[in-house]
Parts: sequence; structure tokens; C-alpha cells
Amino acid sequence: MLDRCLLNPDSDTSSYSLVLSAGVNVPYDPKSINKLRESYFGFDCSFKILTYIKKSVKIFWRNTKMRVIGYAVAIFICMSSSSLEAIEKANIIVAQDGGGQFTSIQDAINSVPADNKHNLIILIRNGVYHEKLFITKSFITLVGEDRDRTRIVYAELRKNWNNEYNGSDWGSAVVNIDTLVTDITIANITVHNNYGGLFGDHDHQFAVRGGGTRVSILNCNIIADGGDTLSLWNKVSGMYYHSHCYFEGWVDYVCPRSWCYITDSKFFGHNLNASIWHDGDSDKNQKFVIRYSTFDGVQGFSLGRNHRDGQIYLLDCIFSRAMADQPIYLPKTSKTPWKWGDRHYYYNCHREGGNFDWFRNNLGTAADSPTESNITAKWTFDGKWDPEETMPSVLPTVFLPRPRVGAYTVPNETPLLKWVPSRNAISHNIYFGKNGKLDFKGNQKENIFNPGILESNTKYVWRIDEVTETDTLNGPLWYFTTR
Repeated sequence: MLDRCLLNPDSDTSSYSLVLSAGVNVPYDPKSINKLRESYFGFDCSFKILTYIKKSVKIFWRNTKMRVIGYAVAIFICMSSSSLEAIEKANIIVAQDGGGQFTSIQDAINSVPADNKHNLIILIRNGVYHEKLFITKSFITLVGEDRDRTRIVYAELRKNWNNEYNGSDWGSAVVNIDTLVTDITIANITVHNNYGGLFGDHDHQFAVRGGGTRVSILNCNIIADGGDTLSLWNKVSGMYYHSHCYFEGWVDYVCPRSWCYITDSKFFGHNLNASIWHDGDSDKNQKFVIRYSTFDGVQGFSLGRNHRDGQIYLLDCIFSRAMADQPIYLPKTSKTPWKWGDRHYYYNCHREGGNFDWFRNNLGTAADSPTESNITAKWTFDGKWDPEETMPSVLPTVFLPRPRVGAYTVPNETPLLKWVPSRNAISHNIYFGKNGKLDFKGNQKENIFNPGILESNTKYVWRIDEVTETDTLNGPLWYFTTR
């Protein structure tokens, strides 16, 4: 029988675990503590550890060297339910029902100071927002409450907008990003330009268009019912990172200029001409890299084309059997030849139903002959930006495990585990094991864990459960294999 509990403030890690009367540590879980407290006292008292309480308990622990009886600690830390809602770390909340500071996303963006220099998170509650967005300030994150239920939908055809505004593209997309901004993140949202679905015209219609640099799109659905769905076009210094996304559209529906890295994403095309496109003719080092992604579309869809010089790398990608036997090509209508030649490189790509010879492994023919392990986001951006190491915690769930899910050549000597924490996490419960069995390794604040030297050629599994003020959010099961 559990007759008492205490909070164990570990002086080295500043983490918490329940300590039973038998002296056994179990994962920290606010729900379990709430149930324990309610059964002990017979009344509801929301649980929250404030900074001054944490310090007080530590002082008491160190000075007395005694166990703290459960009801004494509970009385000390209990407060009324109404005052203990989970802390939401977003800076601004948009909610159509009036539950936030704004009901319009654009109004929330407009409230950001013009000289903003630090990442500011705008949380968008679920709903369909029929508005067009203009992002003209830097260091802004737009994050949805739910990827599929937070939707920004607007119908706009590029040529109609051009005719009305003297050929200008500014404002022709659902989400418009100014050329001079930096550090923009769009996460956990669906952005859809639905003009084609409404009016039957599938000509160019942007979901996201603009310039800027260090623009990240994470865990999003980016959809247009026409061409040029995702068009980030700072052709001199643009750097774009996209992870765990779904892209859909007609011709050239993912078409970056400058530097772009996409990983763990899905592509679906509705046309026969091309799915991807790259303009890299301003700098020979500009490149478009796609890793661990899948391509599908209508029967006979083509993979890609370049009207200008471009450099495309596809690694560990799967093509559906619907893909045409057509290499990435220079359109006959192009007036600009590829000044640096055919620069399209592949590694470990496969097509359902059988491979085509043109996407055989050929990394050795690229400049400096990079290996597949060299080709990372940091490498793509020539060392100027490492988004996977500097990514802010903006999503509601744990994100971006490293080693990545399914990695199969992980060194067994130094296998540090890393992840991007969820936005509202206060600590992490770590589970790690092999042969499908997970063992609890502890609770900690840091988002890095060293499991020690591992066995060679062994499959390991791990999971990070995020502890928030009021709940514990179970993370997905991740796995990797050592070499």
C-alpha cells in the first residue's frame, strides 16, 4: 500500500520523481500525483510546482535529511483548481471563439513589434481561417493547435492577382513572406489555396510564396489546387528547411530558389509535367536536397525539371509505380541553358514496381563526392545554418529525434540521443531499450541523453514522454540500428 510520498529534488538534475515508502522511483506523472493526492485527502486540489516551492523543498531536504510525509508536502503545494491551468508558452493566442487575444491571424501578426529580434510564438486554435496572411516582421512562429483541424484557406489565382496589381506577386499567395524577413516558422497547420477546386482552373496558385531566409515549415500540409504550391524565391540568400510535411499541387508544386532541405515528407502531384523544380543559378553551391521522402501522383507524373541551372539531391526516397520513366529535364521552352551541366544526384532511391536506371546511385559524380552521411541540413546550407540543432520548441509534441527513426548505421560508441522538446514541456521521461522492450531511465530537463556504449548490429528503441504542468504526453516509439 502506498502510504506516503515525497518530492525528490535531485540537486544535480533539478528533476522530480515520486518516491514511494518502499524507496522506489517511478516516472514523474502529474496525473498520478493528482490521483494520489485526491485519494489521500478526499478533495480536488490541482497540482503545480512553483519555483519558490521547489527551492523550499530543496532547502528542507538538504537541511533535515528526512523524508517528507506526503500530506505535509501536498498541503504545501496545493492551490485552488481555478488558478492552476497549464502554462501555455505561446506568446499570442488566436481563437475564433474569442478565447485568445485575437480572432484574426493577421491581427496577431500585426501586433508583433517591427523590431522584433526573438522568436515569438503565435498559437492558432482549431478552425478554418479564410484569410490571406502578410508576414513582414522577423522571428515569428505560426503554430496550429492541430495540423489537420487548424486550416488557413483562401482562393487566389496568380494571373488574376497579377492583372489587378500590375504584375506584382506580393499578395498572390495564401501566406505571403516578405523578402527582407528572417527566421520564420510555420508549424502544425494546413495551408490551402483552393481556387482550382472552386473554379476549375489549375494554373499557378500559391499556398506559400515569398522570400526571406531561414524559413522553416514543420509538420504541415501545404496544398494548392494548381501549380507552384510552395514557392520561396529569394534567389540570392534564401535558406529553407521543411520537415515532416505533406505537399500537393499541380506543375512545379515545390519549387525553391537558392538553398532548400526537405526531409521525411510526402509529395503528391496532379500533373504530368513536373513535381519539383529548382533555381540555383545565382551561386554554384545552391542546392535542393530531399531525404527520406515519398513521391506519388496521377498515373505518369514526372519527377522534376529545371528552367534554369539547378542542383538537386534525392536520397532514401521512394517513388510510386505511377512515376514516369522521365529524368529531371530542361524544358524545351527554356531560354537559359544549364551553365553548370546536369547536376541531379541520387542515393538509395527506389520505385515501387522496379527502378529506372536514371536514378541509380551517383553521389560520387557530385562536387567533392559527398557520401550520404555528409548530406545533412547543415551541409546543404554550406554551414551557414543548422536548423536541426537550433530549432525552437514550438510544436505541441516532441519532435525530430536524432538518430532519426529507422537510422541503420548509428555508431555504437557515441550514440547521443537528442530531440526537440514540445512547447510546454517542463521535463522529459526517458525510456530506452532493445528487442522491443523499453526501460524507464529517468526524468530530466535536458533534451539530450547518453545511453552509454551500445552493442553492435543491434536494434534499439526509445521514447520521450513530455511532462507538462498538468499532464504527461506519451511520445511516439522511435528506433535505430547500430552498425
